[in-house]
Amino acid sequence: MAMNIGSGRSDEPELMMDINTTPLIDVMLVLIIMLIITIPVQLHSVNLNMPHGNPPPAAPPIVVTVDIDANGAVLWNGEVLADRPALEARLRLAAAQTDQPEVHLRPNKAADYGAVAMVLASAQRLGVTKLGMVGNEQFAP
Repeated sequence: MAMNIGSGRSDEPELMMDINTTPLIDVMLVLIIMLIITIPVQLHSVNLNMPHGNPPPAAPPIVVTVDIDANGAVLWNGEVLADRPALEARLRLAAAQTDQPEVHLRPNKAADYGAVAMVLASAQRLGVTKLGMVGNEQFAP
């Protein structure tokens, strides 16, 4: 970057306005070297913390299917439950077992969301930990 400033007289020497980039380059090189030194050494291995748990159980888990039909009726393994207290009694028994059964919730596509939310809320409140939604592919467009 040069700039020529002069009055047009030839007896004065021309002024040259160039920035001295040598100190700037020196500072940048020092910063790059500091950056390279502070970067941790990259290892070509992946450290995995694998669980040291018990082997999986030999017996398959007990599965309980809770269906909700289009009318909002709740079925426990195909048996129609009369009302919410009957559902909660069954969920309470399932939650009290030492090895809880897997509860598979299968709502109908036309079922009211309130009925599904009621089953989920009851299961959560009563301590059912193994709960899964089954058949969600029916809701995909």
